[in-house]
Amino acid sequence: MKNLKPIFVLSLLLATPLIQAAETVTLKVAHFLPALSNAQRNVIEPWCTRLNQQSDNRIRCQIYPSMQLGGIPSQLPDQVRRGIADIVWTAPGYSPGRFPRSEAVELPFMLPANGELGSKIIWDFYEKTLKDDYSDYKVLALHSDGGMQLHNVGASITKLSEFKGQKIRASTRMTASLLDALGATPVSMPPAQLTESLSKGVINGALVGWEVIPALKLEEITRHHSEPQAGQPIFSTTLLSFLMNKKRYESLPDDLREIIDRNSGLELSTTFGASWDKEADRARQIAIDLGASVSTITADDYQRMRAAADTARQRWIAESAEKGIDGNHLAKALEETAKANGFNY
Repeated sequence: MKNLKPIFVLSLLLATPLIQAAETVTLKVAHFLPALSNAQRNVIEPWCTRLNQQSDNRIRCQIYPSMQLGGIPSQLPDQVRRGIADIVWTAPGYSPGRFPRSEAVELPFMLPANGELGSKIIWDFYEKTLKDDYSDYKVLALHSDGGMQLHNVGASITKLSEFKGQKIRASTRMTASLLDALGATPVSMPPAQLTESLSKGVINGALVGWEVIPALKLEEITRHHSEPQAGQPIFSTTLLSFLMNKKRYESLPDDLREIIDRNSGLELSTTFGASWDKEADRARQIAIDLGASVSTITADDYQRMRAAADTARQRWIAESAEKGIDGNHLAKALEETAKANGFNY
């Protein structure tokens, strides 16, 4: 009997790692869109399913859409950094000043109207240039929204002069600067206010991607759409991010971290982008089927818009210099990264 106690204690010690290894991890995932959104339905939920399957049910997700953990979209980076959420999906541009180098991605006429290719370029650009912006996070994905088009209630905008007098919703500080340079009045507001503001005439239009049109039920309000010719750099791109609390990630067992790594990075970024492309194509066709006009901006008018938009680029470069950031280098580096990934200007 005297020898049983040491044997029992030794058995517990040997069993402890096995108990810990079998522990289930529940990750709180938060974002600002509804549960039926493209982001959750087509990317986040399948991603969580893959983690669950590959971990033999040891990783689970609890998803909180529509800011259910409280706060507003601009606070999501703080929520994940502080551990209120384990993972967030958000737009860095909604939190002005937090990710200063990343604003280069949203500069006017830099990236394609193609979410998958744009996301490939963005991930490459992040690995080469943007890591300082995300030192407080485990970056799971950075991706493109496929680029923004002009969606108006009254008439399409196809000439630089037609921006004058137009109140257009801007999603980020960069798009507000672009619209100002083009001669419009930018109006900032969250996505939840966009539909009502358009229907009541508070604004005339919005600079957003096709993908959000059905999600916000805008197809019957915005009947006039305009976009550059195929293959041309788009007005602007919303950078979107999937960020994890760094300490939470580092606290996981090695095998669970490996599963997360295996399902993140470039592949996840381009998966987001491809989903945006699919939804954008669907949304564009819905608008056309409802009789909306989709106008292509002529080459000459497009060049006039690009020339005017250079004001926004130079303004951002000057503001970046005041923060000790070489914005000109970042802009050129992004152009070179885009070319290296097959996108020619």
